[in-house]
Amino acid sequence: MNKGRDIQARHIEVFQKNEITEHFIYKKLSTRVTGVKNRRILFQIADDEMRHYNVWKTYTRKDIKPNSIKVWFYTLVSLVFGFTFGIKLMENGEKNAHDSYSRIPDSFKEINGIIRDEEEHEQALITLLDEERLKYTGSIVLGLNDALVELMGVLAGLTFALQNTALVALTAAITGFAAALSMAASGYLSTKSDPGSKNPFVSALYTGIAYIVTVVLLITPYLFLTDLYICLGLAFFAAVCIIGFFNFYISVARDLPFKSRFLEMVGLSFTVAALSFLAGYAIRYAFGIVI
Repeated sequence: MNKGRDIQARHIEVFQKNEITEHFIYKKLSTRVTGVKNRRILFQIADDEMRHYNVWKTYTRKDIKPNSIKVWFYTLVSLVFGFTFGIKLMENGEKNAHDSYSRIPDSFKEINGIIRDEEEHEQALITLLDEERLKYTGSIVLGLNDALVELMGVLAGLTFALQNTALVALTAAITGFAAALSMAASGYLSTKSDPGSKNPFVSALYTGIAYIVTVVLLITPYLFLTDLYICLGLAFFAAVCIIGFFNFYISVARDLPFKSRFLEMVGLSFTVAALSFLAGYAIRYAFGIVI
């Protein structure tokens, strides 16, 4: 019996520590976000977390310090990648802890019902958060997808056609930069022709930056290594990492499925790259070009 009570006490202390940790995370973020609405929402959630903490404190009768590493980590992630992503990543990570509420004895059921109601309230508040960068995910997808598909095809074709890493890097960089400007211009005109809440210039900027960053990451191996096929392999690896990270970001921030979107982008990029590689092979031997 005493052993069971000790286990229950440890569970409650874990819940209490989670609540005070999340309280400090939300409180820190509320002082850093822009917009009165967003600050008010985060302040309200921070207050809810403190209320949860005090509920559990009535059972433990002790003060518990927050997990300072989690506070630092999720605050940093939220500032770098956006507070919507950081908050949802944190909430997803705490799902197992929240699920364990069901294992608390019946004597706690009433208080657990109150806490679950408050958690549902928090989730509803989170959906109200308004973050500019999430409005432009379509523009980022446009830049990333086009850069990955087009440039992987260009790199694969040039790798076999030119047989020189410096030439491949130079040609791909010129092609990528020109394509980035073209995509940014297209994004600007597309957004301008469809009036809405998005700024055409900002939309074009997100598209162009996403494209250029992708180009830089993909051609970097060709700038430092001399083996063409190792460079191409590293470029493919970088492409998979970019696709994986961005789809993970979108899946968390927008509650979308990860696997299907990830496999679709990888399959499309690699198919175009394979066809371009074959085209480079065919062109090289058809014209008898040796570089």
